[in-house]
Amino acid sequence: MNAVSHSVPRGLAARLVLPAGALAAVAGAFVHVGTVDPNEPGHYPACPLLRLTGLYCPGCGGLRSAHAVAHGDLLTALQANAPAVLGYAAFAVLWTVWVVRAVRGKPLRIDPGPVLLWSLGTFLLVFTVVRNLPFGGWLHP
Repeated sequence: MNAVSHSVPRGLAARLVLPAGALAAVAGAFVHVGTVDPNEPGHYPACPLLRLTGLYCPGCGGLRSAHAVAHGDLLTALQANAPAVLGYAAFAVLWTVWVVRAVRGKPLRIDPGPVLLWSLGTFLLVFTVVRNLPFGGWLHP
C-alpha cells in the first residue's frame, strides 16, 4: 500500500468538514424547533428544575427563543430568553471565525480565560436569580 493513501487530506474541503458538520447540526436543530412549536404543550419535555421547584433555570425559554429566531421574531426571542439569543449570536461569530481560520489553514483556538468565564458564570447566575424574584417577572419565558 502507498503511504499517501493513509495520509489525512489537507485540502480546503477537508478543512471545512467539521465547521460544515457543526453548521448542519445547528441548522437542523433550528429547523426542527422552528417546525415543532415549543409553545404547544406535549412537544418537548418540561424543564426538570421548573417542574420540581417552580424555579426558572437560565435555559428556560431557550426553545421558545430558538423558535422565535427561526421565524425571524427577534423581540419575542429576546423576551423568551435573552442570554440564549446572545448564545446564538456568539455561536454565529465563533463559527465564522472557525471557517475563516480553516480556509487559511489555521486551527481554531478558543481560550476564553478565567475573567471571561467568571463573568459569564456571574451573568448567568444573576440572570437566574433575578428572573425568579418577584420584580423579575419580565424575564420569565
